[in-house]
Amino acid sequence: MAAFPWHSRNRNYKAESATYHLEAVPLEFGDYHPLKPITVTESKMKKVSRKGSTSSTSSSSSSSVVDPLSSVLDGTDPLSMFAATADPTAIAAVMDSSRKKRDGDDNSIVQSDFESWASKRGEILARYTTTEKLSINLFMGSEKGKTVPAISTMSEKVRTRLEELDDFEEGSQKELLNLTQQDYVNRIEELNQSLKDAWASDQKCSKLLSDTSVIQFYPSKFVLITDILDTFGNLVFDRIFSMCVGDRVLPDDFSPENVNDTAKETCLNWFFKIASIRELIPRFYVEASILKCNKFLSKTGISECLPRLTCMIRGIGDPLVSVFARAYLCRVGMEVAPHLKESLNKNFFDFLLIFKQIHGDTVQNHLVIQGVELSSYLPLYSPAMDWIFQCLSYHAPEALLTEMMERCRKLGNNALLLNSVMSAFRAEFIATRSIDFIGMIKECNEAGFPKHLLFRSLGLNLALADPPEGDRLQILNEAWKVITKLKNPQDYINCAEVWIEYTCKHFTKREVNTVLADVIKHMTPDRAFEDSYPQLRSIIKKVITHFHDFSVLFTVEKFLPFLDMFQKESVRVEVCKCIMEVFIKHQKEPTKDPVILNALLHVCKTMHDSVNALTLEDEKRMLAYLINGFIKMVSFGRDFEQQLSFYVEARSMFCNLEPVLVQLIHSVNRLAMETRKVMKGNHSRKTAAFVRACVAYCFITIPSLVGIFTRLNLYLHSGQVALANQCLSQADAFFKTAISLIPEVPKMISIDGKMRLSESFLLEFLCNFFSTLLIVPDHPEHGVLFLVRELLNVIQEYTWEDSSDDKIRIYTYVLHLLSAMSQETYLYHVDKVDSNDSLYGGDSKFLAENNKLCETAMAQVLQHLKTLAKDEALKRQSLLGLSFFNSILAHGDLRNNRLNQLSVNLWHLAQRHGYADTRTMVKTLEYIKKQSKQPDMGHLTELALRLPLQTRT
Repeated sequence: MAAFPWHSRNRNYKAESATYHLEAVPLEFGDYHPLKPITVTESKMKKVSRKGSTSSTSSSSSSSVVDPLSSVLDGTDPLSMFAATADPTAIAAVMDSSRKKRDGDDNSIVQSDFESWASKRGEILARYTTTEKLSINLFMGSEKGKTVPAISTMSEKVRTRLEELDDFEEGSQKELLNLTQQDYVNRIEELNQSLKDAWASDQKCSKLLSDTSVIQFYPSKFVLITDILDTFGNLVFDRIFSMCVGDRVLPDDFSPENVNDTAKETCLNWFFKIASIRELIPRFYVEASILKCNKFLSKTGISECLPRLTCMIRGIGDPLVSVFARAYLCRVGMEVAPHLKESLNKNFFDFLLIFKQIHGDTVQNHLVIQGVELSSYLPLYSPAMDWIFQCLSYHAPEALLTEMMERCRKLGNNALLLNSVMSAFRAEFIATRSIDFIGMIKECNEAGFPKHLLFRSLGLNLALADPPEGDRLQILNEAWKVITKLKNPQDYINCAEVWIEYTCKHFTKREVNTVLADVIKHMTPDRAFEDSYPQLRSIIKKVITHFHDFSVLFTVEKFLPFLDMFQKESVRVEVCKCIMEVFIKHQKEPTKDPVILNALLHVCKTMHDSVNALTLEDEKRMLAYLINGFIKMVSFGRDFEQQLSFYVEARSMFCNLEPVLVQLIHSVNRLAMETRKVMKGNHSRKTAAFVRACVAYCFITIPSLVGIFTRLNLYLHSGQVALANQCLSQADAFFKTAISLIPEVPKMISIDGKMRLSESFLLEFLCNFFSTLLIVPDHPEHGVLFLVRELLNVIQEYTWEDSSDDKIRIYTYVLHLLSAMSQETYLYHVDKVDSNDSLYGGDSKFLAENNKLCETAMAQVLQHLKTLAKDEALKRQSLLGLSFFNSILAHGDLRNNRLNQLSVNLWHLAQRHGYADTRTMVKTLEYIKKQSKQPDMGHLTELALRLPLQTRT
């Protein structure tokens, strides 16, 4: 192709804008919406029959659910279809789902306000630990690695099973000694995971609950073993339930009449096996674990078994073992028959009868042998007693609490019972009787269960419910009289952590300051605070949660000294993050309060200084987010100079976090624009100097940033701000620096941890840059369009990807820019800044220089099209040819014969090899014919006749 001159089309932007508004096409809205609920009819599963497995089906009535697949699947759920032809594991999954639904129905009386056992087990495992060595008795038949001979006949299978059951004699067990607590937990978990032989595993595990050799660990052992029992109970139930699956699944509220004989016989067989267990504790626990299987046999089976199992526990001599057995029975009872309250009451009353055994000779001698103090022994009862009381008190009337308090008085205000009462009943009931409970606590015998634990339990209730207003100060005084006398720092901080919330809720900063001062006094000696960081952090969280007004918070004299106790950096940073999160959430109005600013600058500085080379990117982002939230909330109103001084100080303090520096640059640019707004664009000598100072701040700060595109975009943005404030030389400096930075753009950049090509980002930046360069006036000491020339030189020298057409797209955009620059009046301007249309006034030399640059850009585009032909990249050539045709059509003067001919050549080039989209070509031609009817556009009629549409053969 020969070289072609460029002639820009003269544009009347106002007329074009008016035309486009007149021709606006009305929008049509369809009925479809991707988030609109779709009605789906669930399909029925086909009956599955496999050799050696039980058939099952799952059917359900039609239901309306949101399912985006229904529109293409005619309401058929592909997962249901797959499950219908799947292996028996699919059936097991269906049964598991049914079991969960059944359990949900059975528990209909127990609502979400009932604290589940699952929420308590983690706390028990964390609290009741030991460093002593543990032992565990294992059934020899379940050892890993034991060779099991192949069992071929049914008679051999039965005989082998009976032999395994006979192996539960004392002499056939293996004892693993000297296990650490973690080894013990791991072994129990292995047993839980290996319940393939559920019967053998469960009986041997339940025996472990009679062992109290390491008594401090017993509550945790109970949690671990009952996990296995729960698994066992579910396996047995599901196994029997699967036998009931015939042509249909049992309904959720099935009755024994719905159960077939095979399932009933199997269920009875399990209960007979349990009855044959000679030892009391394993027999009790195993039967309790499958209590719900009574549903297969009798409607009254559960209600008959619960009283019998309750009485069975009376045979357990150790009071600690018996109370946990009662807790397990109450737990199972609440799961399968929560309406049977009588068994719960019976368990509690039985426990009260044997409670005096705790102080008997047998228990005391046992404690002496193990070297355990009574004060360490009594808290072991708490998890079981708390659970029993929780079951008793669930939805119980207030009168029951009164009865319990009376029973506690009759037993001499036993501290352990009193603690469980306060832990179990509704906080509202406890709060209204706070003075009564304080009186009972005072009368308690402190031996074995210290009073401060009772005050802690009372404080937990008062954090949830408010006592009578007239009693609040007396309650605080009575409680704090006991707490402040505690000598042990751990005991003290555990109570103070609870009561600080009560103080914050009901009293002023004076009382809170007194409590904080007392905490500092107790925790500073011997650096006791180092062992109590979790509790101290909890205190800080509670204080800032209730004191949202930071101007009040930071006037609490002891608040900042309290922060000084967090001397471990990681903990200190976490506390600072908590403070900043609350500030960002609750500070609605900008502030300039010096107390807040000084304190929060200190907090933010602490967070910033924790950043090092090992800090994770996510952590840096979080810290930067919190610091930026603070920066955005600082405002000195019309005192712009003070505002800039704050930003200068912040830059020096937070120089290691790039997002914070970026925020500061944006904030300073906004400050410059606010100054312009106040002055309505007419800067005085003082404000002109101020905005130049803002511009200088940005120019100095941007080079310290690492991200290449962050710097490029900020140079562009800051240059635009400088231009808007008539700082022309500063704007030129920003733009020239941005141009000089382009060669440093790497081929690949990291985006969210993934490496991506940078060209698309560079293309986006240059498009934004071109739109700004349109209004940037030429510098009087430089040549015409000097910034555009420098940019073209950089683009030419940049190494572009061979497989990419981005370079040519950029040259096309340069052509658009130069065409816009050749107009008599530009499309947009900056107020009080004379652009080149005003400076040159359509000067012929300026236009000639502009056209030369246009021809240079055209030559690059045409050369690239030739190169694509040589490389046989014909599809790319077609797309670029049509794109360049559209550019000439929009910006070129097609009355020029050579430019007109070039457009025709490009049209043919786009269609030459059959890659052009016919629909696009047709619409383009229709547009040309439509435009030819506009005034001064008649020459397009002839052009349309020269643009044939080629058909594919």
